[in-house]
Amino acid sequence: MRVHSRPLAIAATTATLGLLLGACSSGGSDAAAETTPGGDQKNLTIGVHNGWDEGIAASYLWQAILADEGYEVDLETADPGIVYTGIAGGDYDVNFDMWLPITHADYLEKYGDDLEQLGSWYDDARLTIAVNEDSPLKTIADLQAQGDVVGNKLVGIESGAGLTRITKDEVIPTYGLDDIDFVESSTPAMLAELSGAIDDGRDVAVTLWRPHWAYDAFPIRDLEDPEGALGGAESIEMVGRTDFGADYPQLTAWLAKFTLDDEQLFALENLMFNENGGKDNEGSAAQWLTDNPEFVTDLKAAAEKA
Repeated sequence: MRVHSRPLAIAATTATLGLLLGACSSGGSDAAAETTPGGDQKNLTIGVHNGWDEGIAASYLWQAILADEGYEVDLETADPGIVYTGIAGGDYDVNFDMWLPITHADYLEKYGDDLEQLGSWYDDARLTIAVNEDSPLKTIADLQAQGDVVGNKLVGIESGAGLTRITKDEVIPTYGLDDIDFVESSTPAMLAELSGAIDDGRDVAVTLWRPHWAYDAFPIRDLEDPEGALGGAESIEMVGRTDFGADYPQLTAWLAKFTLDDEQLFALENLMFNENGGKDNEGSAAQWLTDNPEFVTDLKAAAEKA
């Protein structure tokens, strides 16, 4: 976890007023009187879910965008429960990775009265089984009759992962895949198997999820799930602390128009976590913005038209 102290900037015309302002809090520290040209508070803390790549990518992207706009942005990383507790308590200002309607529904139910929902930026978050793009397999059901194509093997990730549980408890019995060797391994091992198969020109089947940088790095596609055993798509939403909209009116308008499609998000994640190995997230976000020069311009234009 990287914890940053937030700068304090309080303007007051008298000592008494200064004390009064100092007693008010916003985003976990004293309210900042300094604002941006758009009327937003200048200081912003983003709560980031530890290990959730898409949220990390979106957070660093917005840190880069807002830094160019004169904001001072801190990123603080913690487990989701701590992040949502922090936002509800005003310690963090915003989070970019609330999965709804299922994954983070309990947090929304628990803290919803102290949160502001700011909209969805990605609407196809889902669990998948992926194969090489030129695989003859089309649906998960094909693994039963044509499992020999992939050596009768489905490569999974960590045994404790929700994806692994759903694959064992829902996918395998629904599609009659008892003769398929479901290998529980790890995410790095699964990705290594996928990469090796692609390099060797072998057919492969792995458990995966969207969004993930593998969709940009490798020529792969999802098997159709006609029985819905993996569940439906979820949206990834943004959530702010109480009074976020009032304290950040300009940013709220921008966020309302913020979206990333598969191509954009997978490319950002691939650059950040694969090509740069997660070692230079700020540089990766800046590079992606350089490679996509119209992104911020188009976003601002859309917000102005709203």
